[in-house]
Amino acid sequence: MENLPVYHGPIGKDEGERRLGQDGRDGCYLVRNSDTVEGVYCLCVLCQGYVYTYRIHRDDAGSWAAETTPGVQKRYFRQIKNLIAAFQKPGQGIAMPLLYPVTAQRRAQTHTEEPGNSLSTTESSPNPYFQQQMPHAAQGQKNRNKKETTQVFSCISRFEP
Repeated sequence: MENLPVYHGPIGKDEGERRLGQDGRDGCYLVRNSDTVEGVYCLCVLCQGYVYTYRIHRDDAGSWAAETTPGVQKRYFRQIKNLIAAFQKPGQGIAMPLLYPVTAQRRAQTHTEEPGNSLSTTESSPNPYFQQQMPHAAQGQKNRNKKETTQVFSCISRFEP
């Protein structure tokens, strides 16, 4: 996992959301460690101001799989990069295709090149996404339209800016 450019390590949910919000493009994504389940990772993607989080894990045979929308057949991949490549296409059971990787290397370069910049979640920013606490919405909560409702069931968490 450490060799995957979009892997950010154990950054936590709030920092992952902040990093996606900083990019701000629908379809930007990253992978981080799960805060709650040891050995499980989270694939996080930004879609219309919400961060959708999907658990990804490795099974006993060494294959990777992601939790997706109910009714979408679970697919297994030998390598995590193949899972990500599959989810770059539409209709794969996630909120939207993975379009823009938010790489850990790019983040490190950005923060070392800009004076006074830190990874703190309390850092002020002109983007209101960072300046307010985002309320937690329960898994499966009704959404703005029926299309989104089916996608939200697979989410571990969904946040509204």
